[in-house]
Amino acid sequence: MPVKLTRAAMLALLTFALVGCDINISGGDDSEDDEESAPIPVEIAAVRRGDINAIYTGTAALEVEAQADVLSKVAGEVTQLLVEEGDSVDKGQVLARLDGDRLRLEVQRQVANVRRLEQDYQRNLELHEKGLVSAGAFEGMKYELEAMRAALRLAQLELSYTDIRAPFAGVVSERHIRQGSTLTQNQRLFTVTDLDPLIAYLHIPEREFDRIRPGQPAAVEADALPGQYYEASVARISPVVDPMTGTFKATVEVADDSGRLKPGMFARVGIVFDRHTNALLVPRAALVDSDTDPALFVVTDGVAERRSVEVGYADGADIEITTGLDGSESIIVVGQHSLKDGGAVAVVQPDAPDTRTVVEQPAAPDNIS
Repeated sequence: MPVKLTRAAMLALLTFALVGCDINISGGDDSEDDEESAPIPVEIAAVRRGDINAIYTGTAALEVEAQADVLSKVAGEVTQLLVEEGDSVDKGQVLARLDGDRLRLEVQRQVANVRRLEQDYQRNLELHEKGLVSAGAFEGMKYELEAMRAALRLAQLELSYTDIRAPFAGVVSERHIRQGSTLTQNQRLFTVTDLDPLIAYLHIPEREFDRIRPGQPAAVEADALPGQYYEASVARISPVVDPMTGTFKATVEVADDSGRLKPGMFARVGIVFDRHTNALLVPRAALVDSDTDPALFVVTDGVAERRSVEVGYADGADIEITTGLDGSESIIVVGQHSLKDGGAVAVVQPDAPDTRTVVEQPAAPDNIS
């Protein structure tokens, strides 16, 4: 039969169980206190002084400033193709030749007509001097000779059009004809493109109008060539603001001696419109609450101190601090987001001498990635 325990026996058993399990009835936990007081590992860096740029960034497709379709000025059959797509050409270089037999015969005919009239003119000149030819008849012959000479020059000009020439130096970007094709007048033959310089048209908000000026340095990065920056400059500024968009147009010229940039590539453009020298610079990653109340943590005697700061220009990984630091501090760059003001910290990577150098103009634009 089951044994019935008295109330006193049950209380005695419960007390024994609690003591045997070593339960802290008061609810205290020494391990949690130890964790709260343990220093948080952080990495630090020194504040440094250097130059920093103010940069306006925008995006645009790269374009060319000079591009032209080469048209046939006379009809004829293509007898020679001298260039292909991708070939570099000089101004006036012959790209193709047309059959000019008919035009050569026309030139010969006009030459014969001019020679005949010149002989007639010389004979009549002698008669005119002797008074044997009227002044009206002599003047008519003189004008006829001038007209025939003009017809000869026109025939020679038409013949010269059988040599298809490049309008300017550049690259043959398209070929629209084939060997043996019979062309009509004004037919498109080639497209010649001048790749130097490439340009980008930026449409900039009107609030930036007083900051952007011709001649300012810039840098360009194409999405197709990430991490490679190309020197550029502001070539010209439109003097008007588009009332529909509230923007003005800035034309940026890009220098590319390597020839890797191509028209049509999507590019990110940064225009340097101001520069602060000997500024206090810190890594941008050191900031906390950067959107509302910019602040960072400095280390003082193993304790993290939260400092509210005011920021200036940002360029790449650096940001300028205008107030809140004097330049002698060691700032926390790793681990700062889990800190509280006055919390203990343990530096796990001592601050090393800053070997970074300030890049001279043109610097890589901010937010180009």
